[in-house]
Order: sequence, then C-alpha cells, then structure tokens
Amino acid sequence: MDKIKIAVDCMGGDNAPGEIVKGCIEALKTHDDILILVGKNDVINKELSAYSYDKNRIEIVDAKEVISTDEVPTVAIRKKKNSSMVVGLNLVKEGKASAFISAGNTGALLTGATFIIGRLKGVERPALAAYIPTEKGPSLLLDVGANADCKPSYLVQFAHMGAIYYENIMGKENPSVGIVNIGLEEEKGNQLTKEAYQLLKETDLNFIGNAEARDIMANVADVIVCDGFVGNILLKSGEGITASLFRLIKGAIMKSIVSKIGALLCVGSLKELVKSMDYSNANGAPFLGLNSLVVKAHGSSNARDIVGAVSQCRSFIEKDIVNKIKEKM
Repeated sequence: MDKIKIAVDCMGGDNAPGEIVKGCIEALKTHDDILILVGKNDVINKELSAYSYDKNRIEIVDAKEVISTDEVPTVAIRKKKNSSMVVGLNLVKEGKASAFISAGNTGALLTGATFIIGRLKGVERPALAAYIPTEKGPSLLLDVGANADCKPSYLVQFAHMGAIYYENIMGKENPSVGIVNIGLEEEKGNQLTKEAYQLLKETDLNFIGNAEARDIMANVADVIVCDGFVGNILLKSGEGITASLFRLIKGAIMKSIVSKIGALLCVGSLKELVKSMDYSNANGAPFLGLNSLVVKAHGSSNARDIVGAVSQCRSFIEKDIVNKIKEKM
C-alpha cells in the first residue's frame, strides 16, 4: 500500500501539544506513512526540536486558533475557521490527508466532521465506536457519545456499520450483535430499545438480542449498540472500575512481604491481565458513517494513545471501511 497522510490535531486534548507531538514522533517508528501536524506553527516546532526524526515524513500546517473543551460546538466550528480542528478536517475534505485524529472537543469534532466532511449517503447519524476489553477479547461498543438522543433506526444503522467494522478489522465473519438493555427478555426496556429490537430482528445481522450491562465484560456479543448517552456512561464506568480494580490489586500486593513474593511468582500472568483489560488499548474511536475517516482520541490521550490511533487509521484505510459501509448503507 502506498504511503498515506494522516493529519493530527496537535492542540486538542488535556496533554496537548507535548504528548500529541511525542506520539506522532513515536508513530513514525511503527509505520512508513506521513503525518501532518496541525496547530500553532511555533508551538509545534518547539516541541519537535526535542526529537530526532525523518523530516520528510512530518509536515506542519499552521492553525492559529484552538477550540477548547467548554465551547459550544456549532459556534466554535462556525467562528474558528483557523482552528486546528477545522483546518485538519478541511485537509481531509480537500484530499490532502486520508484521515484526521483529534483529542479535542468531541461535540465540535462531530459537528465539524458532519458539516465539513459529510455523512455517507443513507446514513442518518454517524456513530462513535470504541473497542472495550472483555474476558474473551475486545467488543465494539457504539454509540459512545456522538448521539445522546437516538431513534430506533439509528441503532439499526449503528449495528450494520459496527458489524462491517468489526468483521474487517477483527477478521471475524458474521459477528454477533446485541443491544444494551435492562433485561434479556424481548419485552424489556424503553420505547427506543423495544422498537430497535424488533427492527434488528428483521435484519440479516447475527442479532443475539438484549445484552445486560453486567454481561458485556463477559463478551456477550462482538458488537453492542446503544444510544450515545448510555454508551458514554458504560465506557467511562468501565474505565473507572478497571482503574480502581488495578489500584486495589496493587495495594493488596504491597501489603506484606508474603504478598509481594506471591505477586513475583505470577508476575507474567498479572501483566497479561493488566494488558488485556487496559482501556487505553482501544486507542481512539472512529466516527462510522462519514465520507472519510475521523478518529476521536481520548481527551487525556498520552503519546502511546496517539501511536495507537495512528495505527488504527492505517488499518481502517487498508480495509477500505468507508467504502464497505457506503456499499451496505
């Protein structure tokens, strides 16, 4: 595959620009593509001065403005035309980049991507999709924050797009699809889930029915759909619970000499456990249903997260996910 160009918002996120730029430099070691760093030229150059790298594979596009996390998305996108986010999205629209990554304001990124890049024909709403760790490998959860209020038809489209994404990226044919609900019975739930359930039953998807929140970590389904309000709560609850659990385990290990020795005896297994349940391995969430690839990195992304997001972009483009969703929808 020819080299691709991936634009990265260096000004968005809690750890920008330091960790974002560092992640871009680290990403150069894992692939042969070109990264376009978007943001304040002087700030980016100052960060880059601390590293040695192939200057033929880094481009800088100046953007004087920054959209903060507390700005109203529609107003920010309309007024800040020279923001790193808007400039980056326009690079994709104009074909100067194949993908755009940002750890900035989620609402502004969705608004900007929808207006600037546009939805695929037939897609009612783009969905933000994120992998979550489970006992048997990752499941794909969507929507995780793009659409707080949904219609039943949205969830059906999320299911189709999620199944295409999971099948091509994870390599599993006919992945199972479930819908988040408060019970397994078909009649359970609110109006949204009840109507979506009936619609999903009529599709050619491998629909397994309702999925209760407590069963998600057991890998009850490969693809799990819900509205963005529920999805965001599930995602952040999982992140918080996992982080707390790791802290409790570490505290228990450090309590005594005996527990420390015991931990040393199973250090390999513990490392595997931590790795398998680490939410940061998700490495960014793509918006499914757009004309081009836009990836939302976590607001607190560090350099490792950016490396993962860049790798995810390449996989997405290699598998031609946009066109496969386009054909289906």
